[in-house]
Amino acid sequence: MVGDGHVLSSNSNCSNHNSKKTKDNKNKKKKKKKRGGSKKKMTPEQTLAFKSVSEWVFLDHPSSSSSMSFSAAASFLVDDFGVQKSLGKGGEKMVFDLHSHSKCSDGFFSPTKVVEKAHVNGVKVLALTDHDTMSGIPEALEAARRFGIKIIPGVEISTIFSPSSEQSELDEPVHILAYYSSCGPKKIEQLEKFLADIRDGRFLRAKNMVSKLNKLNLPIKWEHVAQIAGKGVAPGRVHVARAMLEAGYVENLKQAFARYLFDGGPAYSTGSEPPAGEAIQLICNTGGVAVLAHPWALKNPVAVIRRLKEAGLHGMEVYRSDGKLAVYSDLADVHGLLKLGGSDYHGRGGNSESELGSVNLPVVAVHDFLKLARPIWCDAIRDIFESYAEEPSDSNLARITRFGRTRILKGGSPLSCGKDLIDRCLPLWLTNEERQNADFEAIRLKLSHISINQGGNLIPVESK
Repeated sequence: MVGDGHVLSSNSNCSNHNSKKTKDNKNKKKKKKKRGGSKKKMTPEQTLAFKSVSEWVFLDHPSSSSSMSFSAAASFLVDDFGVQKSLGKGGEKMVFDLHSHSKCSDGFFSPTKVVEKAHVNGVKVLALTDHDTMSGIPEALEAARRFGIKIIPGVEISTIFSPSSEQSELDEPVHILAYYSSCGPKKIEQLEKFLADIRDGRFLRAKNMVSKLNKLNLPIKWEHVAQIAGKGVAPGRVHVARAMLEAGYVENLKQAFARYLFDGGPAYSTGSEPPAGEAIQLICNTGGVAVLAHPWALKNPVAVIRRLKEAGLHGMEVYRSDGKLAVYSDLADVHGLLKLGGSDYHGRGGNSESELGSVNLPVVAVHDFLKLARPIWCDAIRDIFESYAEEPSDSNLARITRFGRTRILKGGSPLSCGKDLIDRCLPLWLTNEERQNADFEAIRLKLSHISINQGGNLIPVESK
């Protein structure tokens, strides 16, 4: 390898030794540089992206964002990935992790513990995306308040992609990530029914896997699998694998998957997953952003991505902890899809799992994501408040406070009317520009006639 300019010793007796030593040092430095990436000042595009992203991240802490001037943002550094690196004491990295799991599905830790670990790793924005459930979001939001982290409510939906109705053997599982506003999905009952049906199928699927393992002379007990999954949690393959490990039939979880539980494996079973296109359409109809998870796990990613784009797919995972995957980045370009990524953290440990915050998402990629997502989320928030204004029922109030009841109803001064409620919520969820439109002003006017008592229940002002 060519040297990088280090001066060699002039002592002729040890010149060969020093030359070899210097080359070795150069090789190590070059390798280190390649791993860490070089640092350089932000381009104007990156600076604008960083300021826009910061504004959204610190909506509920406006002083943190407003105190940063344009010139101050421009002084930040980015590495070769375009990931912002802070300069000086007190600066922070803007780390997003858009794919994580808790024990509400197949993760090993509670939502609170996942948020705590994300905080320790420097994550500022975390999407909790448990499989086929959003039950961990309220707990994650409460924990995030303590650690100063922003939570994107999410879910990873289990689906099936069928290239042909006549060749079911070509079907393959496809996971779709859905990202929602802080207020959560609109028409949430539709989404919850959809997810509940999938979870019911997961129970049957897990029981079928246990049955297949029993026929393979691996007498796993269903009660053991259910106990590992926990009360109310739909069991997945990882819970079956953990039961196998605890029973001594495999040496580790990786072996359980490699021998028995891989897609098409001897103990593999499908559930009652809906078509991928149907899931994407539901995500769009409920105010979410639909992103294809881990496309590198697909057998035929080109056909899958083309069809899912036609169904309304917004983006796909391209970035992993080991960098950007060029082939999937190119596919995203071809179909005009967002390029995203996350750790897919489960808390299993070991070398095969990425840590929270380990994926280097370029600031421009995050900006592109929010540029597309924020209008969708803004419309969803407006629709939720409009439903509440048109029918001021406790159930419609619950749709607003579902993911943050304590903060919304108990935080700050008591709420006296619906207008107070919208004025408390919107600054937490939307920028000043997003809030200043005729639709929200009309909703405010309607809500001024609705009273809210200390218990969070609604009372018409005229009846007080």
